Amino acid sequence: MTDLAAVKAALKTQAIETPSWAYGNSGTRFKVFAQQGVPRNPWEKLEDAARVHALTGVAPTVALHIPWDTVEDYAALAKFAEERGLKLGAINSNTFQDDDYRLGSICHPDAAVRRKAVDHLLECVDIMDATGSKDLKLWFADGTNYPGQDDVRARQDRLAEGLAEVYGRLGEGQRMLLEYKLFEPAFYTTDVPDWGTAYAHCLKLGPKAQVVVDTGHHAPGTNIEFIVATLLREGKLGGFDFNSRFYADDDLMVGAADPFQLFRIMYEVVRGGGLGPEVAFMLDQCHNIEAKIPAIIRSVMNVQEATAKALLVDRSALAAAQASGDVLEANAVLMDAYNTDVRPLLGDVREEMGLDRDPVRAYALSGWGERIVAERVGGRQAGWGA
Repeated sequence: MTDLAAVKAALKTQAIETPSWAYGNSGTRFKVFAQQGVPRNPWEKLEDAARVHALTGVAPTVALHIPWDTVEDYAALAKFAEERGLKLGAINSNTFQDDDYRLGSICHPDAAVRRKAVDHLLECVDIMDATGSKDLKLWFADGTNYPGQDDVRARQDRLAEGLAEVYGRLGEGQRMLLEYKLFEPAFYTTDVPDWGTAYAHCLKLGPKAQVVVDTGHHAPGTNIEFIVATLLREGKLGGFDFNSRFYADDDLMVGAADPFQLFRIMYEVVRGGGLGPEVAFMLDQCHNIEAKIPAIIRSVMNVQEATAKALLVDRSALAAAQASGDVLEANAVLMDAYNTDVRPLLGDVREEMGLDRDPVRAYALSGWGERIVAERVGGRQAGWGA
């Protein structure tokens, strides 16, 4: 039997990080559809993030992206967040939006370009020092488009050298989280294409380097929960970028494409003891045609629902079925938990936390959406162009 009190306690302490860029205008490579009321600077992004946390109770940190969130005084930005019940989370680097990075950044054949890229990563660690952030999130668009374009092995050597320098700069309690991606924008080789490559580099670097699993960065049919289980077993799962994808890449709302997959992933997280603060759960999504804040609230709720179902798995019954070789019963135990409607349970949890049972409804009634449309007039909206 499942201890509902323990399930509720786990759900109340869950923390899901929201990304600053999801509050701004974002889209595809073809078009970004601007929306009214979108933040014009990092300060307004934090104001929106504070609303999400106030309504859900489980979104206490906000990831920054440099240079998209560059400010003159990062300590002041951290204080601004704290005054609104937030903390600044992972610092995400950007080594893919500069003309110098046409042939790569940290893996570029030109030492001067590599120096520029590494200096940017070191700057991000400086920002971590100022904000109190503990995680440096690294994703590299580096790769090649054609056979023979560059030396594949030499690029791995350059990657290892650059990562080692940045790793050496990390302070006490700080981590390097290395993300991987199957392909794009490079179409022949990608320098960090899979969890094995990321794991190999992190293993060599040391205990402060861990792997990030972006749920949209895999080939169709990849068993992501197996990767999660393995990384947890090895103590190398540093965090998630939660999103969904139907075809090649990611950036749809988490749980939109395959909520059953999200449940399976969260079960392995629960099974492996990964619900604690050592694994960072972050949304990484592109809200192109949907309203920003309601989409983020809904995404947080989707993760909560998958987590609740994972916590409801009768692990004793599952273990007994597995030990006896009862294949159908073992599968039925998992499916019973997945098919449970956990919305009433989560409503009770929110109510016990002093929150509205339905955060989406509460946001609609709050008037915040109308307020930001009226107040955020003029200036330049945050986002990236296409």
